[in-house]
Amino acid sequence: MTPASDTLLDGTHTVLTPEYVEFRFTLAGIYSRFIAWLLDAFIVAVGTMAVLIGLNLLMVAFPGFASALSIVVYFLVDWGYGIGLETAWSGQTVGKRVMSLRVIQESGVRIGFYHAALRNLARPVDRLPLLYLVGGITALASRSHQRLGDMLAGTIVVRERRLKVPSALGASGEEGLLADPLFVSRVKKLSTEERDVVLSAALRREELRMEARLQLFAALGGRLQEALAMEKPAHLSDEKWTLLVAAALVPPQGSKGRLPRGRARTSRSA
Repeated sequence: MTPASDTLLDGTHTVLTPEYVEFRFTLAGIYSRFIAWLLDAFIVAVGTMAVLIGLNLLMVAFPGFASALSIVVYFLVDWGYGIGLETAWSGQTVGKRVMSLRVIQESGVRIGFYHAALRNLARPVDRLPLLYLVGGITALASRSHQRLGDMLAGTIVVRERRLKVPSALGASGEEGLLADPLFVSRVKKLSTEERDVVLSAALRREELRMEARLQLFAALGGRLQEALAMEKPAHLSDEKWTLLVAAALVPPQGSKGRLPRGRARTSRSA
């Protein structure tokens, strides 16, 4: 089955990284996105009213200007709310956070200001003629549930799921290295994308064919040595070295065994 047909049948979006790690994201449904929008719309409406009250003196002085000002203020608050929060919260607004949704790039990485701005500036078109009818029909027709703004920005909306870390992951047998403050501190400085790849590889290594598994950990082993600026101990294989880095990323016992925030928690959701 091709990735495209898999997306159509299961409502998923699949990304294959250069390291042969497959990330599978569950696409957000129209209903959950609509509920998130209703909550965000309520917050925007309240924010707009607060701003208009603050401009009340100006509106009293120029009564004919009130209606036009209300429309301008609404769109400014609406755009500012969506663009600002999706940029600051890595693809989430209050409504999306409540519904456990997140906007990400089609490549599976977090969005930035550019993507948040493009998808939010296209909202007036998606809202036509009312209640996101154009955006809803477009999302239903799209294999990745993208409205026009998402197509323009190259983004998708996914449902977040947390993966519990198997207790065996931390059983490395190299407690000395894991207790080394220098090693741990350098591991903590890895980028979000690097952490995601390491954790996903560690969690899914048994699912890979041997050839792909060897290639994956050989690539990760060399990359981690460069990223950490540390030589891999000679007695460790590339896979064992990568598992040590993953173990250093795992929250300590008593923190409910959740993965750190990032792309890995939305992957492998099928």
